[in-house]
Amino acid sequence: MIGYSHRLPWTAAENALSRALRERRDPTLDLTESNPTRAGLLAPVHLGALADPRALRYEPHPKGLLAAREAVAAYYADSRGATVDPENLVLTASTSEAYALLFKLLCDPGDCVLVPEPSYPLFGMLTALEGVEAVPYPLRFDGEWHLDAAALTIPPRARAVLVVSPGNPTGAFLKQAERAALADRCARAGCALVCDEVFADFALSPDPRRVPSVAAQDEVLSFALSGLSKICGLPQLKLGWCAVAGPPEEVARAVQRLELIADAYLSVATPVQLAAGQLLRGRHDFQRRVIDRVRGNRAALLRTRPPDAAWDVLPAEAGWSAVLSVPRSRSEEEWALALLQAGVLVHPGYFFDFPAGAHLVVSLLPAEGEFGRAALILADVLRVP
Repeated sequence: MIGYSHRLPWTAAENALSRALRERRDPTLDLTESNPTRAGLLAPVHLGALADPRALRYEPHPKGLLAAREAVAAYYADSRGATVDPENLVLTASTSEAYALLFKLLCDPGDCVLVPEPSYPLFGMLTALEGVEAVPYPLRFDGEWHLDAAALTIPPRARAVLVVSPGNPTGAFLKQAERAALADRCARAGCALVCDEVFADFALSPDPRRVPSVAAQDEVLSFALSGLSKICGLPQLKLGWCAVAGPPEEVARAVQRLELIADAYLSVATPVQLAAGQLLRGRHDFQRRVIDRVRGNRAALLRTRPPDAAWDVLPAEAGWSAVLSVPRSRSEEEWALALLQAGVLVHPGYFFDFPAGAHLVVSLLPAEGEFGRAALILADVLRVP
């Protein structure tokens, strides 16, 4: 019998919500949908951009084609006000792949990285696949979400602190004071700062306290991650990147090593690299439509909440989700099951590792009519003690 890796629990048990969804036969209003291509938000792409005849020649570069890296650098200058040297950019097939390359760069098996809690649950799998431990650190909520850098404990074997700005699903941006304190902690601990910025273009309002991108700082070795998946609504085209920033000597060492790792894979397809400039320049229409959809659905959700309701919609600065605090009279899973029985699918908070309280998470991407019907059902179910 073949022996398999123990990196992942290959036989994870099916939870009650997954089982109920599998057995359900009636139509369901899906408030977990986060794929814009299935939510009526297709990006207005001219497919001719992917038909450049130069794609017939294979001339790979470990960091990605220079023209594509220049297009990404232009995006940072235009969208984030950040000057990024194309030579300090490494293109990847996705942000997930960028994480994998960074864990290979920074960590030996048995090392750890710090990950925010709550956050998207992919970190546990990505770290496990690299033989790296994910150590959670708490985000605190007092009307808005905070990263408490002063209270952060960085273990000796920690090689990086991961930040998601804005958070998924919290929608909270990293603030300037938090970044400065975190950079100081990382520098003293000898570890890097990795910031996932895929939702940064979807702010609901301006705030001068926010960090536009860690790609614009030079205090500690930092990596800013993003890609076409969220920026342009094109997850199927598979183009992400990692921008390296920090002290120049450290950046040079990191880029040299990252290039060596990327050269072993050469995973990014040529057509999407050649089209990167045109695709990024066309992002604005998609982003406007998403922000309008998110604002409209958030407003619809708030309108359905009675003034004396025992549940609430937590504030958010950006992103495609809404977090609901719900009564503890039922568990998160029980609330999710009750909503599914009524015809609405939501995520229980434990899916995102909320450490305390009772929460549900809903996507704000579904079409307005569908979302409005689901919001009314949600408010009716949550009214029951």
